[in-house]
Amino acid sequence: MSRTDLSHKRFAHHGFRNLAIALILGWLTLFVLFPNLMILAVSLLTRDESQMIAPLFTLGNYLRLIDPLYWQVILHSLWLAMVATLCCLLLAYPFAWIVSRLPGRWRPLLLFLVVVPFWTNSLIRTYSLKVLMSTRGLINALLLDLGLIERPLQMMYTEFAVIIGLVYVLLPFMILPLYSAMEKLDLRLLEAARDLGANGWQRFRHVVLPLTLPGIVAGCLLVFLPAMGMFYVSDLLGGAKHLLIGNVIKTAFLHTRDWPFGAATSVTLTLLMGLLLWCYWRAGKLLSKQEGLA
Repeated sequence: MSRTDLSHKRFAHHGFRNLAIALILGWLTLFVLFPNLMILAVSLLTRDESQMIAPLFTLGNYLRLIDPLYWQVILHSLWLAMVATLCCLLLAYPFAWIVSRLPGRWRPLLLFLVVVPFWTNSLIRTYSLKVLMSTRGLINALLLDLGLIERPLQMMYTEFAVIIGLVYVLLPFMILPLYSAMEKLDLRLLEAARDLGANGWQRFRHVVLPLTLPGIVAGCLLVFLPAMGMFYVSDLLGGAKHLLIGNVIKTAFLHTRDWPFGAATSVTLTLLMGLLLWCYWRAGKLLSKQEGLA
């Protein structure tokens, strides 16, 4: 290949790369950056009865979040999201460990089964839980037939139902990062720890847990953040007593038409997401430093 042809090929490669980068940056700017800037701007304006938004600067929308009514909803939402995240972690960790230790021919099948629920809309899958947990649902019918209960259990419109719904929808988001971290785990480290006299708990605590910590943190972020915004899970399974932050945002935008307050709540949720991502970055940095010292 001549030098001219090589130069043309290199120019075409750089041109395609620059075009791809420009398209991605344009997409992110138009559909991510601008909408978020608009939400931030609206959160600092005043509600207007006739036009929804009045161009009057105020911080009152953020101060309303300190109101005991909304503060209680926020704390309750954080509590539900934390419990759902912990349940997902306890279920996903052993499952991901087992899958990562299986022969290679079985792993793709099990991972495929984990991903299959994504092919169905999560709203439809949440409706299916109502069929299972309602007073005349399959679970109550089975328990009554077995004679384990005398009257149907009240599972719907409870905190328990909301947590089950969140775990059901978000469990794959915990499994996949954990599996990715465990698949890369060098089993020779466990053998070395066993040779040094470490028992099972010590091997898990000092070898497995630190090395899979990035997967744990990533999975918790992928579960915790969406859990606070899944208003339809709370609407369908929790009723009006167990609200999430997403319910507050939906009500502000669609029902009360208080767009500035809904925008302020959205910005607060985004800031919380940024804080958690910063914690994830710090945890990864700290782990890298500890590995460097070791």
